[in-house]
Amino acid sequence: MRFFAEQAWVDGRVQRDVLIEVGDGRFTAVTPGAAAEGERLPGLVLPGLANAHSHAFHRALRGRTHGGRGSFWTWREQMYAVAARLEPDTYLALARAVYAEMALAGITCVGEFHYLHHAAGGARYHDPNAMGAALIQAAAEAGIRITLLDTLYLTSQVDGTPLQGVQERFGDGDAQSWAARVGALAAAPHARTGAAIHSVRAVPADSLSVLTGRAPLHVHLSEQRAENDQCRAVHGCTPAELLDRNGILGPGTTVVHATHLTDGDVELLGGSGTGACLCPTTERDLADGIGPARRLAGAGVPLSLGSDSHAVIDMFEEVRGLEMNERLAAESRGHFAVPGLLAAAANHGALGWDDAGEIAPGRHADLVAVSLASVRTAGSRPDQTIFAATTADITHVVSGGRTIVADGRHTSIDVPRALAETIGAVIS
Repeated sequence: MRFFAEQAWVDGRVQRDVLIEVGDGRFTAVTPGAAAEGERLPGLVLPGLANAHSHAFHRALRGRTHGGRGSFWTWREQMYAVAARLEPDTYLALARAVYAEMALAGITCVGEFHYLHHAAGGARYHDPNAMGAALIQAAAEAGIRITLLDTLYLTSQVDGTPLQGVQERFGDGDAQSWAARVGALAAAPHARTGAAIHSVRAVPADSLSVLTGRAPLHVHLSEQRAENDQCRAVHGCTPAELLDRNGILGPGTTVVHATHLTDGDVELLGGSGTGACLCPTTERDLADGIGPARRLAGAGVPLSLGSDSHAVIDMFEEVRGLEMNERLAAESRGHFAVPGLLAAAANHGALGWDDAGEIAPGRHADLVAVSLASVRTAGSRPDQTIFAATTADITHVVSGGRTIVADGRHTSIDVPRALAETIGAVIS
């Protein structure tokens, strides 16, 4: 199979007349300055993008929770109301539609931070991994890869307050029961299993050791100031310091949000090789605050991006948020160069797929074609297109050598209809 791009992002820059050859779902040869042959991909061709942090069921809240005042904590109650209604069949339908929307946005791999494990009251399904299996199947049907970040969730507060209400669906009782359930998850060619610590609120310090050495391992970290205050009150340290004391930080770990960090926290993350996933569109929607992205990158922390609660699913908007938030906070411009921004948006390694995220031989054959002729991108320089484009400018997406989006439409799913139907079924 051969694709031809008049312009493509190869070796960290835009190159012209690129012949891209594919075999068994991977790039076999990438040749700039070649003669035109094969299937033409219009506009600027980028590597497949990675959504490193997703809660698929949160998509049902878009356009329903943004009016009025409130906080993360009041929004959380609305989120819990959706979580209470989902079962494996409805979750499969909703997640399939959400992952197909991600495909339209050029996302070829998602990290699903999965904690909606059990039935009401914490009762086990016949298959204890039925909800996780639904997510893995949903990704397959949408045509993208998935890393299921199965999440340990045991308590509701740092002080060990038990789970209550809908939270009982999230818990396995203890860390050993969680590990046994995760060990029974079935593998799939398009899926990998990782682990997650929901937060220091949800996992007692004496249970963290069960996660040591697991990778990829993700954890919500310092998203809210209240989390930091509670951790200091109970443990006498910041959440980052608590994770470090328990051997959680390291190259296989990614902290998510990392909004309210001390200078010492930043040094801990950088010195340990820990990654950080920022979710700018969710962080601004929930009024979380602006994370220290530039300081993290300067400390050597690899950055990735996620759409989290899916207030929007648009990796260009997440990329811009990374830079624009810094501009607002610093009152100066130019904090991240384009190659660094694209590397964050295509950081499949944060999800355990080190063999993806670049248009290079041996990598997974993921391609995203972005129109250079829309009302948003016309006249822009190709190497600055990410500052102008939106998801609406993506015309074609190839995942593992297979075209899953053509002419702006998913090749097998009517995405707007699927979203309307599945969200209606969950909300009504």
